[in-house]
Amino acid sequence: MATPKAEKTTKPRKAPAKKKTTVEAAEPIVIHPSHDQIAALAQKFWAERGYTDGQAEHDWLRAERELNQMAS
Repeated sequence: MATPKAEKTTKPRKAPAKKKTTVEAAEPIVIHPSHDQIAALAQKFWAERGYTDGQAEHDWLRAERELNQMAS
């Protein structure tokens, strides 16, 4: 005599837990002037000084500083 097979009872599946997402403050985008932009402005400063030698580094740093301020 065959025994009746027991019916399988399945449990309802739970939906996967939703991941909690947090909104984080976005990092500010920082734009740096290019080497060519700095060089062009430094050359302009050099021309304004009458092409006198001895302050190339000063001109470069001034150009870099001014371009960074304009980008901010």
